[in-house]
Amino acid sequence: MRVLLDTHLLLWALSSPSRLPPRARRIIDDEDVYVSAASIWEMSIKVALGKLTGDPVDVVAALGPAGFGSLAITIEHAARVQSLPQLHKDPFDRMLIAQALSEPMILLTNDAALAGYGDIVKLV
Repeated sequence: MRVLLDTHLLLWALSSPSRLPPRARRIIDDEDVYVSAASIWEMSIKVALGKLTGDPVDVVAALGPAGFGSLAITIEHAARVQSLPQLHKDPFDRMLIAQALSEPMILLTNDAALAGYGDIVKLV
């Protein structure tokens, strides 16, 4: 199974793995895990606004050693966002859903608001 991590779980996986729910840790350890460029973009904006500490460049450098692949944003992903129901307003989360649908992948998240998008979302 190919798994796309949401931004929150990515940050926990890299900086505070003990905060991950046990089910999330098992999935991350056992599956092919990817990180979206949207998550790095989101982190970059939040760091610039002072809402998050850290360096997105360091996060990118840590992906390979953590065994995580990267997923670019394509024009198909961007176009897919338009067809999504308005269950969630966050543009970064909506992009992650569009990517999970397009690839296909399972989006691993702890955001219950995303569960309404169906079977492509695995809530932990």
